[in-house]
Amino acid sequence: MSHVEMQHSSPAKFRILDLFAGPGGLDVAAHVLGHEVTGIEWDAGACATRAKAGMDTFQGDVRRYRAAFFPHAQVLTGGPPCQTFTVAGHGAGRRALEDVLRYIDRLHTVVRDTADAPDPLSAWTQIFRTWRKIHEELRRKEIEAGAVKAEKCAVEQSRTEKRKAMRKKLEELGSSPEETKRLLKELKPSRTLESQDAELTRLLKEFGDLDGELEKLKVRLEELGDERTGLVLQPLWWIIERSRRPGATAYEAVILEQVPAVMRVWEEYAAVLHTLGYRTATQFMHTEAFGVPQTRRRAVLMARLEPGRRDPLPQVEETHELYHRGASRPEPAKADKADTLPLENTENANDRPRKKPDKWVSMETALRVARKIALENARHFPDEVPVRSRPPFTVVSNYGTGGVPEARGRRDHDAPSATITGKVSRNRVVHKGTDEDLPGGLDRFNHAEAGVLQTFPAAYPWDGNDVPQQIGNAVPPRLALNVLRHVLEPDLDEHEAEARLDESVRKLVAWQPRRTVKPLCHGDLKGHPLTGR
Repeated sequence: MSHVEMQHSSPAKFRILDLFAGPGGLDVAAHVLGHEVTGIEWDAGACATRAKAGMDTFQGDVRRYRAAFFPHAQVLTGGPPCQTFTVAGHGAGRRALEDVLRYIDRLHTVVRDTADAPDPLSAWTQIFRTWRKIHEELRRKEIEAGAVKAEKCAVEQSRTEKRKAMRKKLEELGSSPEETKRLLKELKPSRTLESQDAELTRLLKEFGDLDGELEKLKVRLEELGDERTGLVLQPLWWIIERSRRPGATAYEAVILEQVPAVMRVWEEYAAVLHTLGYRTATQFMHTEAFGVPQTRRRAVLMARLEPGRRDPLPQVEETHELYHRGASRPEPAKADKADTLPLENTENANDRPRKKPDKWVSMETALRVARKIALENARHFPDEVPVRSRPPFTVVSNYGTGGVPEARGRRDHDAPSATITGKVSRNRVVHKGTDEDLPGGLDRFNHAEAGVLQTFPAAYPWDGNDVPQQIGNAVPPRLALNVLRHVLEPDLDEHEAEARLDESVRKLVAWQPRRTVKPLCHGDLKGHPLTGR
């Protein structure tokens, strides 16, 4: 009997395989819920963080592995890297989205056409051949794109050399540095400057020709797409392989998440999973509505294997209110509540009706709670406690607003953070209502603090290169807690589910790394708990 169909007094534990696992946002959430997780991740920096956090990891390209390598994985999760599938206009984003949807349709067609085939092996052969054709097509495009990129790089180098030669010639002809800079800035493929000097005229024409070549190469690269087109298809192929390959056992549940633009992809995924016997749901999730002290939207696909049921899975219920700019967050009525997590009501869940959603969590509250926990566990930190105390502050974003680079976005301490991105270390922290930086190194969030705003524990051991990018790309663990509990524990009633979430949130905030593990590679598949080898 499937875990997800079992009646149980305590939640079942699952073995989860997390593709494109990043630094461990979903993994740490799964661990506090009691599940076992193995991730596959190619980025060396993220793998270094995972190693220090004790996360089981195969380091490498997901495409070098197969679902068949991990027959004991019961749940598949992940967030495949993907281009921005912009549906506005007729640019690269729209073409990439159309390509992915077309490939999904090809896979869905063969899965649907072979659903009632009398010979499972023959049906699988047809499905596998379709995937091989898609894989080979993507591989050819990737090779051609590599050649175009090399040509583009050479053209850009020649263009730089022509620009330098033109600058030198303009200076020889008496142009001031300011005038030279202005003239060179005005050069465009469709409009080149003319000169009575023969050599400068020649340079201008050659530069214009190079600009034209560069534009053609950019268009060609857009047409070819990039390797992320193939990566976004990987989870679907793993699901199909486990569902239809003779001798394999289908995943009991699937959870995938990405930026909102990927929702169209998830909807097409859901149609395929429905054909394979899954109940599914897709949901746009506002992170602050699930206790994350940050406004951010994610597109989530959830699926649970329940053949014979046609109704969709229910949506994940929001635990907190949405943030509306300008809305105030009331302070706790009692001083002792200021030092507790205002994330869930901690009364006995069985003695009360379901509560209304809590207010969203502010940056100030999240950082204060994390600092309190860190001070209580100060002996675990080799240096100083990583979360610092600050007076009322305003965060000035690295990004402009309304298309105006100079108009930096601003959020005060008593509001959720704006979306944490890979540029979080560039955000300024100033005295509230001013442009005056906080002194003593408090004018920037350190790694631990940026992680806390993503709901990582303050003790999370960030390591490796480009930690801000790791943090910005990560799944917020608090969001993952809600989704994992919802999909993997459907038999809990609402009070049990609420109590379960309360307990898990407390464990997440207080989480401490216990050991360091070494990332694994292909050679380590033998003997791994998920491989059965």
